Amino acid sequence: QLQLVESGGGLVQPGGSLRLSCAASGFTLHHYAIGWFRQAPGKEREGVSCIDRSGDSTNYADSVKGRFTISRDNAKNTVYLQMNSLKPEDTSVYYCAAGPYYCSAYVSPKVYEYSYWGQGTQVTVSS
Repeated sequence: QLQLVESGGGLVQPGGSLRLSCAASGFTLHHYAIGWFRQAPGKEREGVSCIDRSGDSTNYADSVKGRFTISRDNAKNTVYLQMNSLKPEDTSVYYCAAGPYYCSAYVSPKVYEYSYWGQGTQVTVSS
């Protein structure tokens, strides 16, 4: 069974940091582009970041650029999202997803481009 599992979410104060993990089983993660998405209550799911299969190309939404960093650890079959300087507006359920498409440095990842999805992990930024 192909599976993605997110972890690392939680409650953090504004200005704090979290590192989200996306671990794959049943397939080799480095054969896929990986996207991070988030969805807040009442809003559409939006692309946050992506990384291509080689790790050479990454993308960040304008709202998180300079604060979030995506990376791959192929030996552990895991992708990470380091989130620094968190803001209340970052509060969302965060999802990782795998797909066959190239991650452009200039175009945000789209939901329809991704085939495999995790269950999501809640990130709450509040004082």
